[in-house]
Amino acid sequence: MTALVLHRGSFRANPYEQWLEGYDAGVVVLASSEQLAVHGEELPTAAPFTHAEALPGYDTSPRVAERAAELVERFGVTDIVACQENDLERAARLRVRYGLPGPRPEDVVPYRDKWEMKRAAVRAGIPVADHALLAAPEDLTDFVAVHGLPVVVKPRRGAGSIDLAVLRTADEVTGWLAGDHLAAPGEEPTWLVEAFVEGGMCHIDGVVLDGRVVTMWPSRYTYVLADYTQREGRMDIALDADDPLRHRLTAFGERLLAEFGGSEHFAFHIEVFHTPDDELVLCEAACRAGGAGVRDVHRAMFGFDPAEPPVRRQLGLDFPYEGGGKPERVGGQLLFTRRPGTVHRLPDPAGMPEGVVKHQYFAAPGDRMEEAWHSGDFLAAFVVAGADRAECEARIRALEEWFLAGLDVR
Repeated sequence: MTALVLHRGSFRANPYEQWLEGYDAGVVVLASSEQLAVHGEELPTAAPFTHAEALPGYDTSPRVAERAAELVERFGVTDIVACQENDLERAARLRVRYGLPGPRPEDVVPYRDKWEMKRAAVRAGIPVADHALLAAPEDLTDFVAVHGLPVVVKPRRGAGSIDLAVLRTADEVTGWLAGDHLAAPGEEPTWLVEAFVEGGMCHIDGVVLDGRVVTMWPSRYTYVLADYTQREGRMDIALDADDPLRHRLTAFGERLLAEFGGSEHFAFHIEVFHTPDDELVLCEAACRAGGAGVRDVHRAMFGFDPAEPPVRRQLGLDFPYEGGGKPERVGGQLLFTRRPGTVHRLPDPAGMPEGVVKHQYFAAPGDRMEEAWHSGDFLAAFVVAGADRAECEARIRALEEWFLAGLDVR
């Protein structure tokens, strides 16, 4: 037996050597050259890894799928592990091609292709914003004529708010069309437009094992995901167990999972608008663990990384958590995205306020930073826990004040 791991991101954040403990076979890794450079990491060489390599153009190059197929054949791969958004469909197609176990395209597409996602929601009666595919410039201008401004344009298979844009004026619509984003005539449309939904954003996160939900808990962002250039901290805090909105969001998530389906084992991240009229409207859903610090918040509340158990169960390894019960504390995160300038000082972690269970700086004094280019392009990230949402939020606000007072970027 041999497992092929398709990897995009940080190896530190994805400790496969721990997740695969007990897997008595070889592990082959195909990774992103760009992401290794971003995170300042090297390819793993120690056990259980028997072979590791990286390719450039990992997100878009067809060479990545070709090389993955070559590795499957060369090493006699029996399982493919894929935890990141851009690898889900790639891995699913390889499993079909070689008759390997794990999620198939039909398990992944409703969570990956935003057009198919919206259509599946409409068929199930799950509320979504009005939307349309963009095959030609008039598709956008006609949509705006009917629905007005602002509108949101996003890649059909995007992730992390990369290239997402909120168009608020006619000039912005014209400017976006001038950017030559759309696919050539006759090719599959690669962009989607949606009506702008007013309100806050919540998300529902958890894990499905053996076809059964074992954890599910909603949280609420206190910021707009697409606005990742703001200078203050971005807060995201889990809801209290007795919050009526928690019960509504849990029911929403259960309904979506029942309608969308999926593989036997997967983590999920579902984003939901909570409108001023108290309606819940689906934004997007993913069959992988949430980004940023969502996994760390889940760990603080439930004791484990939601990305780990689906990997272990897929490979026939034990994971003892059976679900049930409520977490003993409420978790949240405080995120600071990069901003242009040179870092002169970062606050000394020794002086952090209480309640912080994890922190990470993504820059050091002397580093020159550019503007953040996606929602996960961080300067600093903190995970905080409290007895309830109110205590967690109070601790996060104290932490935000402490961090900004000690930060010097010019």
